[in-house]
Amino acid sequence: MEKVAVIGLGYVGLPLAVRAKEKGYDVIGVDLDESKLKSIADGVSPVVDGFVEEYFLTNPIDATSDFTQIADADIVLICVPTPVDDNFVPNLGPVKGACASVAKHVKKEALVVLESTVNPGVSEEIVKPIFEEAGFTVGTDIYVAHCPERINPGDPKWNVTNIPRVVGAFSAKGLAKAVAFYEKVVDGEIRPMKSIREAEAVKIVENSFRDINIAFVNELAQSFDRLGIDIKDVIDGASTKPFAFMPHYPACGIGGHCIPVDPYYLIEHAHKKVGFNHVFMRRARAINNYMPHYTVEKLQDALNDIKMPMNGTTVAVLGLAYKANVDDVRESPSYKIIKHLEKQHATVITYDPFVLEESTEKTLENTLKEADAIIVATNHDAFTDMDLGLLASHDVKIVIDGKNCLDKDAIEKHGIAYHGIGR
Repeated sequence: MEKVAVIGLGYVGLPLAVRAKEKGYDVIGVDLDESKLKSIADGVSPVVDGFVEEYFLTNPIDATSDFTQIADADIVLICVPTPVDDNFVPNLGPVKGACASVAKHVKKEALVVLESTVNPGVSEEIVKPIFEEAGFTVGTDIYVAHCPERINPGDPKWNVTNIPRVVGAFSAKGLAKAVAFYEKVVDGEIRPMKSIREAEAVKIVENSFRDINIAFVNELAQSFDRLGIDIKDVIDGASTKPFAFMPHYPACGIGGHCIPVDPYYLIEHAHKKVGFNHVFMRRARAINNYMPHYTVEKLQDALNDIKMPMNGTTVAVLGLAYKANVDDVRESPSYKIIKHLEKQHATVITYDPFVLEESTEKTLENTLKEADAIIVATNHDAFTDMDLGLLASHDVKIVIDGKNCLDKDAIEKHGIAYHGIGR
């Protein structure tokens, strides 16, 4: 039985580890987060993921913080974060650290796959030298590949089992090994790329495409707010065209570990490596980064209309997670909205049924009872399905719908001011 070691047991690594175990591999997981390791040891998934929750207990994995446990692994999958700092500068520290630890303990002839999202050139300029410095010859006695992660937390259809993947490697043998592994654990298409650099570029392109299109509709939303046009209706109308249009919708910001992060890896690399300035991508990032501030501006305008000051007004932010029905708060725009509100001296309360430990309130009804105004920052079912009559009964005066997920007409019938993003 081949042994698989998964480095990093978060939203990417843990589903992959469980899937590999389900497919008959001996699996060891490595993570430095002791609370996560304890949760796994207790049989409780540390991440909210439909596939993991269904198969975790029937396919238990061993998890440790000890890298010596990977010494007999045939396949090592590196699934560590690739964040940016407060100035949007990429931080490859986790990748470098993980690769150095793996290189120190991995056996010869093993396949090492980097799943972390990186810019083109990282495998050649950073990963390969780490293994060479450890005494390996990449492509001869160690095989290094890149298969950029594709995961969509909370998606009931697409998960680690069926999302198609792309793979690149330094050698034909390494590529064949990587393709064979992923064809065994993934039911979707596995596409081999001509080079490892191409594989790295794929993920950056995927998420930059989404970032740019979302920026387009976010800019339209700001324009349509002034023109009195409902952007949701317009996009729904444009979607009737059966070709050459793909709907994207505006919102109070973009969260998650991919779209608001990945473009910076190419932006910074291209600028530093070859002096190329990705003007279009930079502009898209600037527009999307502005949306939490714009959302608070909409609240300020709505308060001005009813002659209420922001200072001292109790504003409830509904949702801390970055997307619906998950507990993932990475890069969530909610926290930026909260900071903007606090700068204007609003009294901020928060509620998220999936992130109760960080919420100031523990029930939706109590949150509404305390609030003068609400900002819906996450379209959890708990919010989209709530009884809108509660807003009126608790004297909520303003609703800022940051996800355009509520019934505008129904809210206004209760005499409550409604403002969406572009509607």
